[in-house]
Amino acid sequence: MTQSKTKLTRADFQIDGQVKWCAGCGAYPILAAVQKALPTTGVTKDNVVFISGIGCSSRFPYYMQTYGFHTLHGRALPIATGLKVSRPDLHVWVVTGDGDSMAIGGNHFIHAIRRNVDINVMIFNNKIYGLTKGQYSPTTPFGSITKTSPHGTIENPFLPGELTIASQGTFFARVVDKQPKGMEHVFVDAAKHRGTSIIEILQNCVIFNNDIHEQIVGKDVRDDRMILLEHGEKMIFGKENDKGLILDGQEIKAVKIGENGISMDDILVHDEKSHNPNIHYMLARMTYPELPVAIGVIRSVEQPTYDALLDQQVEHAKQNADGKGLKGLLHSGNVFEVK
Repeated sequence: MTQSKTKLTRADFQIDGQVKWCAGCGAYPILAAVQKALPTTGVTKDNVVFISGIGCSSRFPYYMQTYGFHTLHGRALPIATGLKVSRPDLHVWVVTGDGDSMAIGGNHFIHAIRRNVDINVMIFNNKIYGLTKGQYSPTTPFGSITKTSPHGTIENPFLPGELTIASQGTFFARVVDKQPKGMEHVFVDAAKHRGTSIIEILQNCVIFNNDIHEQIVGKDVRDDRMILLEHGEKMIFGKENDKGLILDGQEIKAVKIGENGISMDDILVHDEKSHNPNIHYMLARMTYPELPVAIGVIRSVEQPTYDALLDQQVEHAKQNADGKGLKGLLHSGNVFEVK
């Protein structure tokens, strides 16, 4: 990717016009965090592209002073894949919501991940359809009362992290819209990763699903109900940093350090680089109240990317072409004549 020769700032990525989301929407701090993170990647602004589908989150490309493409409902990922394959020099970001990516776009979501296309995907997860006024989405909690489930949803919700790792994902992180610094750091990590980076953003929809994440991200409870993961560090949490995670048989368990013979030596160390996905899968699935919700980079491993492998195949084909030309290729191999 082309590196910027001049030092960029947040202002270089801000538009002159008005940003239009509902007052109090969690999208505003996400936008600010992205604009602050991009200058630190060193990538030139002309090489950055934001692609979106349909939904409140999909206005994002209009609010970035970069190239952008507002596509169809659920179709941002195939467009992004085609762009990255044809222009590997570009720094491609996809902005999507929990409905856009996991309902109509669900098939594209899992296949982009398993292919490991070198793109960065931000999922604005407010657990509701906001733009279309409050229908339940694929991530809406079971039993929720919404416009389309007046008696409560009877569908089990997707967990984006579980879906990502089960699809052979190489990068998954979770951040909170109320924690701008944490978002900035993760966006930079995602930008540096070579492969499909999935970032789930716990975002608030102030109109149709207000405070949906408050039971874990609220100021008075977050220390005990979230755990910030850092590579190479012990998995500890709590207001007094006196709680931690251990492996009890084949399950992760939350414990209090100093009780029942538990010491700091028993606490798991986070290894985001491990190619074995088992612990990452369990971390991504953790939900309150059984366990704290994992925040930060959960998985980040290196594997060949789809776009790089495809480029190698194209070059190999060019170097080994036998000069038949298009007509020769069309009439070679298994050819059938229809009479």
